[in-house]
Amino acid sequence: MHKDALLEQLTQDILAYAMHGSVPEDEIAATLKPDGLDERFAEYELLLDLHFILRDDVVEFVQELPKHVRSIRTETQNVSRTTRGAVDGRIDWSATIKQRYAQSPGDTSLFVCENRSEEYDIPENIVLKRLLSIIYTTLSQAEEYLRADYEWVQDTWRGDDQLIDDLQSLVERNVHVTRIREPETYEPTERMLTQAANSRQAVYRTAADLLRKRQRLFDGDEALLQELLDETAVTPDDEDTLFELFVLFRFIATIDDMWDGSFSLQTIATDRQEVARFDGEKEIVIYHDNSARDRDLSFRTVVDAESDDDSLSRSDRVQLVAHEVANNYFTDREFQNHTGRPDIIALEIISPDGTYEYLITEIKNSSRIKTIRQGIKETLEYVAFLRLDDEFVFTDDTGSVFGDGWNGLLVVQDLEQETASFEAQAGSELKILQASELETNLKDILSKII
Repeated sequence: MHKDALLEQLTQDILAYAMHGSVPEDEIAATLKPDGLDERFAEYELLLDLHFILRDDVVEFVQELPKHVRSIRTETQNVSRTTRGAVDGRIDWSATIKQRYAQSPGDTSLFVCENRSEEYDIPENIVLKRLLSIIYTTLSQAEEYLRADYEWVQDTWRGDDQLIDDLQSLVERNVHVTRIREPETYEPTERMLTQAANSRQAVYRTAADLLRKRQRLFDGDEALLQELLDETAVTPDDEDTLFELFVLFRFIATIDDMWDGSFSLQTIATDRQEVARFDGEKEIVIYHDNSARDRDLSFRTVVDAESDDDSLSRSDRVQLVAHEVANNYFTDREFQNHTGRPDIIALEIISPDGTYEYLITEIKNSSRIKTIRQGIKETLEYVAFLRLDDEFVFTDDTGSVFGDGWNGLLVVQDLEQETASFEAQAGSELKILQASELETNLKDILSKII
């Protein structure tokens, strides 16, 4: 499947799950944010705002802003004030006589005076202030990246340090902008947006339009979400990430379709809990990457150091010594303990009788024969060396070290050359599916272990 097809499917999956509250939005952000951004941008809304301020129309709005704020609209209001012994403004004699009669009859030093004042807090200005606040806040969070040479910045803010400085100065010190109060959490209201959209001044019409586009983005507008994934800051740096997410969502969607129980989805992150848990007569858990560590699962393909050398095969001894040499060479524990791991674990936990079943899936975003051969070897290793509490899950005593043939799955990109059909793989130790076959055949594989 080409990138466009992957993006289209992934957009639909995010709309179906993340936007409807099944998948925590922050987990999508953590997976999709570009390399180089720190953990602040694992927050979904901040990542969306980063995308928002990278839009050409937002940058153009900021470029035109200085000449517009000089003609910012205000409304004139008459403010009445009661004074004694002095006149401050135009005397309202009718109100003065009434006030003297009500409070101090005969007090000729009491006056009610009117003063005219400019009111900045009109609906159009609240709309403008909200938009400026969003752009300013997001710029402050991302400034170091926008000034740097990152590819995902495109040709928007990059190299235009003066534009960033000018906007920050305008928001912080411009007398017209600072006089507008900060919008309440619920503002601008739809009435305010409508009033701004119908304004004679272009700056207010544009501000209302941009805020409505941002809201559509946050509401999960499919066209804008597709653009976000395809063209802007949150596109994964490589198609391997897209392909992994595509396969992961196909697992979730297929199990969701065939399972009557409820399910919940969790964090997609290293060393965290599961990605998805389906509850019912049986409990199914899906792990992504190497996050199954909390289940005491491992895939270490070397034998224990305590093993008797005489009982080891030559290949076992090679792996053992290689493991020891690597541990002695690398001082960083992360590199010492690095072992291969699958991209997805579909883990079915505890049938009513307390037994476990596993499906180990390796993903290769490739159609190269050499890569697929490597993927076959790796998947077989993952299944054969799958350990639970340091005990092999599959052994010759249970039938085969590779399970019953339905415990290993390799997913690859679509191939042009002729390959064995899914039915023809029935007797194989693992199954291989191409991307376009997941929709039709994944359910058959899952039904064998569920």
